Amino acid sequence: MSFSSADPLPAEGTAPSGTPSGAPVAPPEILAGVPLLEAPGWAVAQRSLFDLLEQAWRRFADAFTRPDGGLNYNGELTTRDGVDDFYEVFFNWPQLYLLGGSDEVLAASEKHWEGVTRQLTELNMLRDEYERGYDWFHQGESLLLLYFLCMAAPERWSERAVRFAELYVDPAHGNYDPQHRIITRPHNGSDPDRQGLSDGEVYPWLQKEADTYGYPLEWIPEAQGGPFPLDSDPRLGKQMRERMGVGDTAVNLAAAGLVLNAWILTHEERYRDWIVDYVGAWRERTEANGGLLPDNVSPDGVVGGLHDGRWYGGHYGWSWPHGWHSVGHAATVAALAAATATGDDDYLSMVSSTLDAMIDQGKVMPYTEADSSLPSKWAVELAEDKDTPTLHLPFRYKDSGWFDYNPATPPVPVALWHHTAADADRARLERLREADGIDWRTVRPFRSKEESAHEKAWFAFLAGDDPGYPERILATAQAQIRHRLRRVERYKDLDVPEADIHVWQQCNPVATEALVQLTWGGPQVLYNGGLQQARVRYYDAQARRAGLPQDVAALVSSIDPEATTVELVNLSPEAERTVIVQAGAMAEHTITSVRYTTCADDAWIGDMYDYGHTQPVVTEAQTVADGPFLTVRLPASTRIRLTLGLALRANTPSYRTPFDEEGSA
Repeated sequence: MSFSSADPLPAEGTAPSGTPSGAPVAPPEILAGVPLLEAPGWAVAQRSLFDLLEQAWRRFADAFTRPDGGLNYNGELTTRDGVDDFYEVFFNWPQLYLLGGSDEVLAASEKHWEGVTRQLTELNMLRDEYERGYDWFHQGESLLLLYFLCMAAPERWSERAVRFAELYVDPAHGNYDPQHRIITRPHNGSDPDRQGLSDGEVYPWLQKEADTYGYPLEWIPEAQGGPFPLDSDPRLGKQMRERMGVGDTAVNLAAAGLVLNAWILTHEERYRDWIVDYVGAWRERTEANGGLLPDNVSPDGVVGGLHDGRWYGGHYGWSWPHGWHSVGHAATVAALAAATATGDDDYLSMVSSTLDAMIDQGKVMPYTEADSSLPSKWAVELAEDKDTPTLHLPFRYKDSGWFDYNPATPPVPVALWHHTAADADRARLERLREADGIDWRTVRPFRSKEESAHEKAWFAFLAGDDPGYPERILATAQAQIRHRLRRVERYKDLDVPEADIHVWQQCNPVATEALVQLTWGGPQVLYNGGLQQARVRYYDAQARRAGLPQDVAALVSSIDPEATTVELVNLSPEAERTVIVQAGAMAEHTITSVRYTTCADDAWIGDMYDYGHTQPVVTEAQTVADGPFLTVRLPASTRIRLTLGLALRANTPSYRTPFDEEGSA
């Protein structure tokens, strides 16, 4: 961890306390003095992307949504699945606002949350505006929209966020057992009467899904001699209810993101204490299991208690259906929540030790020889490199050992490194890169559901190996938006059946990954319920709102805490813009020093008869800082490069803004 020298290291179980109380101290102000003689290509492309995004979200809303904000859908939902597919459509719309999108996109985001919530309530999927009961692989996806709304407008969304967190923090709701430190069942939420894994005698599992992911509980007699279709065989359904439908499962760890969001909004100790209690229990279970995160806990608090002693086999766990794809992301959401709330990065060990064990089991092979259960994912992400030998990690585990080998995915190791900036976490990424048969500078023209998966190329850029990355990733984003707008035109008149409710996600033209990486210096949010990571964010001082001002582009080219490099460019030929730079996604870092480029007054103009004097004389200056904010004035057609020294996590995370009268939101 890094703290400013003025702040004592917090004790374990407490949060950093660097955030001042009362009125915030005015941030230092810097005037950009370097003239913009030739606009960088990345800056022009970035502002063009903002313009295209503004057109794109409006076109989607016109084509697919009702006047009240709900989606054009007149069907029913016959299983417990589907809530996430309605909310996910808009998950990154308020994120676009926070990046610098229009006020209208935030208003639309709020309207769509309200409209979809009414719609899902009518479909009997919600109670008191919250999921009645479903697994956290999907709940985490549903809640990303809410988390970004809280970040963008905490005064309007805090009541809901706290009310939802109370469903888990208050044992009276039936979701949490403080004695055994478990979430009581895999399908949990606002309806305590929703038990088991389905409403009927069988599990609603389609044959095509079974062909891809297999069957659970493969060691029990009911699973032998088959396979038996889960959607018609009540025998395995009964075993699933009894062994997998009660007790805790590792994917429930994503609930820590919901509670962390409430803590950031309120700073009430009970939310931090719940995270410490719950995530701490899973950390202890991981340590007791030799550093491998288990995936199931019986109602009496025993790992493997319903699985004949197996640490694997839980619902959405290591054996079925997704393994690391669900377990790893949920655990990372929880570990980051605990580290953020307490200042104790050792919580991350339950993720890193498990990840390192998987890396030790890695094999170099072409994807065409792997037993991967995610062919549709890798078809677009690997493209012509599907035959290139590269490092594969096992995503799943069963009685016979590790299986389901997939190319090493970067979101989790990148999230760990971004949080700690530790040598060990960077070395892990370098190890993965060295073992990879595919050049990490490769930028594929795709957009995954998670709106991520370009972390490898971003890491190569940050390492100084690919200066052309910003323009290439911005071009890729533009191409994907235009591709999705064509999908909008194709499917806008579709009478969407229940089986096709993913069509909205596949048409969502809001692409934010490139902007998050380049302007905030952070990875895209972990999709199964994570909160945003960033080295810096921005506010428009004149409009008094979050996001980059009109005409301003930003590029973060280094996220080293001792030298985080940010370039700001004002493309307007006539208007001055003022940017407030914030250290961290939630003002959790402190800016300890600033070095910046400057230029003597009129030195760049030269004598009107001195035709050879055409370049500005750029020098470097520095100023002292001691807070999360820095004000930068950008006269028309100017640029500035800032090198920030940061003390990571020196302040209590908050959704406050530099415009708040008090020190916290």
